[in-house]
Amino acid sequence: MLILFDIDGTLLVTRSAGVHAMADAGRELFGDQFSVEGIDFSGRLDCLIWKDLVTSNAIADGDANHERFRITYGKHLHRRLHETSTATLLPGVHTLVHRLAEKSGLTLGLLTGNYPETGRLKVQTAGLDPDLFTIAAWGIDGATRRDLPPVAIRRHHEASGRAIDPEQVVIIGDTPHDIDCARHNGCRSLGVATGAFDRASLHACGADLAVNDLSDTGLVVDWLLTQPAAMPKT
Repeated sequence: MLILFDIDGTLLVTRSAGVHAMADAGRELFGDQFSVEGIDFSGRLDCLIWKDLVTSNAIADGDANHERFRITYGKHLHRRLHETSTATLLPGVHTLVHRLAEKSGLTLGLLTGNYPETGRLKVQTAGLDPDLFTIAAWGIDGATRRDLPPVAIRRHHEASGRAIDPEQVVIIGDTPHDIDCARHNGCRSLGVATGAFDRASLHACGADLAVNDLSDTGLVVDWLLTQPAAMPKT
């Protein structure tokens, strides 16, 4: 079984350090008039957020400037996270991740809109070893979030030598984007109401299970280990 966690709003919160760091990077590169106002960040790929920023700030040649922005954003995020200690694990995350890491037959991974370097930075700064997640699909690995589960499944196959059916993949996330990418690819989904969406909203999007947070380790682990065919909707 492959269990894929979203990062922001699911594993941890940073009190919008990423948003502020993107604003910092934009102002450094393109001037004080650069703004992130009106941009939708929740559950989206960083590369798509960049495209929106290019449009809203009328930046010439966004593709050529993307790498500069990515590097500068990473620099400012590192500064913000280390100066203000804003990265915090959400309730139950530390216990759940370590409990799952101890179980044979399970592989932990990340499925996130973050760039690889900034995603790992957030996880590590919040107090979790990013190497616990041996598989990852990042925001640079697809044009949309729906493209990411097949990337994670392929990487799991390459790493383990074993094929895995989508029904044996669980995506855990806090936004409708997480639920949608799971359903689109035939994976199971666990919605966590620790972001901008409540349990009812996540249920309405089609989450197989929705919880307020990940603090009930026994319930979450039992549900994850239940075979899909025997698993009722809740």
